[in-house]
Amino acid sequence: MKKALKIVGITLLIIIALLIAIPFAFQGQIKDMVKRFINENVNAKVEFSDVSLSFIRSFPEAHVSISDLVITNFEPFKDETFATAKDISFTMNVNELFKSADEDPIVVNTIDIEEALLTLKTDKLGNNNYDITKENDNQKSSERTNSFGFDIEDYQIKNSAFSYIDEGSDILIHVTELNHEGHGTFSAEASELDTQSEANVSITLDSTNYLSSNPVKLDALIDLDLENQKYTFKDNKGFINDLPLEFQGFVQQVDNGQQIDISFENPESDFKNFLAVIPKAYSKNIENVETTGDFKVKGMLKGLSSEETIPNLDISISSNNASFKYPDLPKRVSNIYVDTRIINTTGKTDDTYIDIKTLNFKIDEDVFKSSATLKNLTKNMLVNANVDGVLNLGNITKVYPVELENTLTGILKGKINTAFDMNAIETNAYERIKNNGSASITDFVFSSEDIVNPIHISEANMTFNPGKVSLNNFKAKTGDSDLNATGTINNLLGFLLSDNTLKGNFNVNSNLFKVSDFMTEDETSAENKTTTEEESLKITKFLDCTINANAETVMYDNLNLKNVTGTLFIKDQKASLQNMTSSLFNGKLTINGAVSTKDETPIFDLKLGAQDFDIAQSFRSMELLQNLAPIAKLLQGKLNTTLNLSGSLDQEFSPELSSVSGDALAELLTTQINTQDGLLRKLESSLNFIDFDKLDLKDLKTKLEFADGKVAVKPFDFKYKDIEIEVSGAHGFDKTLNYNAVFNVPAKYLGSEVNRLIGQINDAEVNTISIPVTANITGAFTNPTVKTDLTSGVKNLTNQLIEIQKQKLLNQGKDKVKDLIGDVIGGNKTKTDSIKKEQDNVVKDVLNDIVKSKPQQDSTKVDSTNSTEKAIKNVLGGLLGNKKKKEKDSIN
Repeated sequence: MKKALKIVGITLLIIIALLIAIPFAFQGQIKDMVKRFINENVNAKVEFSDVSLSFIRSFPEAHVSISDLVITNFEPFKDETFATAKDISFTMNVNELFKSADEDPIVVNTIDIEEALLTLKTDKLGNNNYDITKENDNQKSSERTNSFGFDIEDYQIKNSAFSYIDEGSDILIHVTELNHEGHGTFSAEASELDTQSEANVSITLDSTNYLSSNPVKLDALIDLDLENQKYTFKDNKGFINDLPLEFQGFVQQVDNGQQIDISFENPESDFKNFLAVIPKAYSKNIENVETTGDFKVKGMLKGLSSEETIPNLDISISSNNASFKYPDLPKRVSNIYVDTRIINTTGKTDDTYIDIKTLNFKIDEDVFKSSATLKNLTKNMLVNANVDGVLNLGNITKVYPVELENTLTGILKGKINTAFDMNAIETNAYERIKNNGSASITDFVFSSEDIVNPIHISEANMTFNPGKVSLNNFKAKTGDSDLNATGTINNLLGFLLSDNTLKGNFNVNSNLFKVSDFMTEDETSAENKTTTEEESLKITKFLDCTINANAETVMYDNLNLKNVTGTLFIKDQKASLQNMTSSLFNGKLTINGAVSTKDETPIFDLKLGAQDFDIAQSFRSMELLQNLAPIAKLLQGKLNTTLNLSGSLDQEFSPELSSVSGDALAELLTTQINTQDGLLRKLESSLNFIDFDKLDLKDLKTKLEFADGKVAVKPFDFKYKDIEIEVSGAHGFDKTLNYNAVFNVPAKYLGSEVNRLIGQINDAEVNTISIPVTANITGAFTNPTVKTDLTSGVKNLTNQLIEIQKQKLLNQGKDKVKDLIGDVIGGNKTKTDSIKKEQDNVVKDVLNDIVKSKPQQDSTKVDSTNSTEKAIKNVLGGLLGNKKKKEKDSIN
């Protein structure tokens, strides 16, 4: 006995060892079999990571598994993935593995597919990406058409998905989380297949979404007539969401398509079935919802489904005097009447239409009635709709468990008929949009990601006309701003039903208009906060309109503009201002130009005109003006200027100073200067001949040019008494200075010693003498450095005095020469030279007499001209180098 058990045990071990070892021996043969099948049958690129064989997993049958399968299309869908699968497994008899290519097809008994993704696609030219099966022209017999045969008893598809895309018909179907299994026998001519399926289905036709991840279930018992390729549904029940549907009929494969004859209806008539059609994410838990009335879905599909035709359709949805109430919500929807049909009687896709004869309901005492027809569904859908009723938007969340990001309130009243095609809506073909009727809304609150603050519309009345909507009255607030508007809207339906912008012309009045209340936060900046923690503002995308504005106060940044009028054009995130005028800083402001926020960095290009601006207010409130002319903060009075500006804006919509470029022409209308500033105090200490308290800059004009953070001031002239002053130079937005001020100072202001010197010449021409004194101003506004250059002034005064005295003596010398030479005019050169030398000596003697009151070390060694220059320089040095005297006798 022990010996027998030992033999049996050894035998079992040998068998197990063989079952484990043999697959390794046939591994190459299995791979060759799979590759042969692919090469003979598939016209596509097929890749897989491994093919394995096991005699253990499905004993006594063989189990073949293909891992990580990827099928990629050739032209015209080159490099597009047709299908992927994590694992595809087959079971078959062991002897099927040893068949040669010349024998009968290999018969497969079961198929298991896991995590497959299949994409079926038809392009606009009618090409199908699933036409990848090769045609075998070298078949040995008509029976042997494939390398594989099927005698399937079980098959499974787990955790898979597929998509169907028809670009020509604009059809998109997504099936996700697909789990399907079937049990039956496909080898018999007549057999039965028992299937269970569940998946989430999304269907979009012509950009209209009809199902959105709706769960679908189907338990179907199907008679298989393989000889006639006819499949009859015997006992079938499906679910769309929680709506049960029973159906019967058949599908038969014919030469040019499928012949279909199926009818269906919901077995129950409770109105709760209507709520079951709505996706669960929106309908929530409907088990405890109170309902009255009925709901019925009934339909049929009959006819040929082919490349040219679809089956005839007649699907009806109806409800009569129904109601529902969610247990946790305070209000009920009652008097619900639904009468809708989906019909196609020709088999042509374009002839399918939806007829909504009635869609009515009541909430509290508000009755809402509507009807519509939708035709040409798969192409350019035609819509004809009627709406008549009242809807309290605040009741939506009180009757239905919908979660809104923002509170929705308002009373909507309307009686409207509209007829249009969707292409007209998308292309703004207003002549094909027929609207008639009127609508109003009160106490409406609207929120959107495109605006910062909710818009509260207290009252709005509209009249619908063909091609446009007249806005008869519109009163609203957002943030701190108020609006009162009238106008026309050209594409209200395009704005509401598609992604179109809101187009129109409006007349807008406002008591207070804050620019920041109408700006949206840029999401990109909010997400990418590596460069800034602040979010930049954007002009809204959905506006394409002209606004004639009239506002009592407009607040922009820290500016309060009064009595603002002008025209604003908004389009493509760009605001263009035309003839905008305002009262600002006790003067008048005009603005023309544009601001654009389309790019990541907002930009502006503006022309500003300022008339009679209060200088102190404007330069205290506007950073830009402070940087263009910081010295102006010392002035009191009025300013006229024209500014041409362009550059970038920061997150708060203020100019980025480093980016600003342009020019300015300014005229000062001022009479007072604040002399307590450090810059002026330093100038006064260096220039004793000017009293800045008495300086008058009235009618001063100058031109500025600025770029790259620098401001260049073109030379400009003004007078202090009879002192001519010329200023030029540049400064930076960083407060650095580099200016030259040239003072042409008349000699009479240069002190008593210089005046005594001039008086001895006793000539009227000396009254016109002036010397240039240059003040070099550098450093910074907060700590300026002032240096005066006397070199040119001393030399200029000396030369002028010598030349005047020389000319005077020469004129006197002419008479003496005549007396000395008598009748000999134009004598020899020696005499003439001696006369000239004598004249020069006379000039020097005069100058020596002028300056001899000054002590000299050695009168024989000091040149008289140098002595004159030294005397003048000493006087000017005392005048410009010392501190300002308390008494300004020399000036006054």
